[in-house]
Amino acid sequence: MNTSFAQPGRVTTRKAKTTKLFKAPPGFPNALAATPEGLWIAEQKLSGSQAVAYGLPEPRSLTEEAWLVDWNGKVVKSVTTTSRNTSGMAVGGGYVWMVANAPPQGVFQVDMNSKLISHRQIPLGPPNDGGGCHGAQWDNGKLWIAALRIRGNVRVDPKTWEPEFLIPFYQAPDRVRYHDITIDNGSMWQIVGNDCKSYKDYRPGLVRYDLATGKVLETVDFVSNSCDPHGLAFYDGKLVSCDAGIHPGWPNKDSPTAGWIFQIDFI
Repeated sequence: MNTSFAQPGRVTTRKAKTTKLFKAPPGFPNALAATPEGLWIAEQKLSGSQAVAYGLPEPRSLTEEAWLVDWNGKVVKSVTTTSRNTSGMAVGGGYVWMVANAPPQGVFQVDMNSKLISHRQIPLGPPNDGGGCHGAQWDNGKLWIAALRIRGNVRVDPKTWEPEFLIPFYQAPDRVRYHDITIDNGSMWQIVGNDCKSYKDYRPGLVRYDLATGKVLETVDFVSNSCDPHGLAFYDGKLVSCDAGIHPGWPNKDSPTAGWIFQIDFI
């Protein structure tokens, strides 16, 4: 596996704002994938100790949905998965790839009829627990995973499950939280942010990596009062994100745009 480390040099910066588009289906939307058919949204549920930690009731069902919606937010298809605390998803090769952030962890490959095809752990970790995930992306027949244990975006061959390339997470003192990823014309965007206790103190941003080298190309800061970004997708020249409604360390639904899908525009 090749590992690419960002090289020192000039990194450009700019700002972005957010515009609400539509509400996601009821629940916590925590990952996105854009396809020609529409926008896929991954449902996140918290159960067991996580539900207790967030003061949430135990869900009636532990299955988590992948919803395909049109660009007005209408649900046109739903795929049921056995992923847990889903925090990353990709759609490609005829499958939905849901990535868990709670036991039993791993990547759930599910067909469009909700049949589980495989459940495999994120590579480069213990065989029964490759760690959690905060994002995923399908690109040219390969699966990218924002892997928390190894603190990097790893490209995996979905057939052999061999790791091929690693882009280490961007490092900055005020950017210690990492979320979803998406591909944009030879580069990768990733949501980053500071660690804090409330929406009013959050400083979300984006970092853009060169897909071939892993070099950091630019960073983006969101203006005040922006939506809280979790999922990320690129479609028709635009970045789209979702506000999950839950955020580690915050009161539940502290963000005023909890549950919304929104567009990101550079200014």
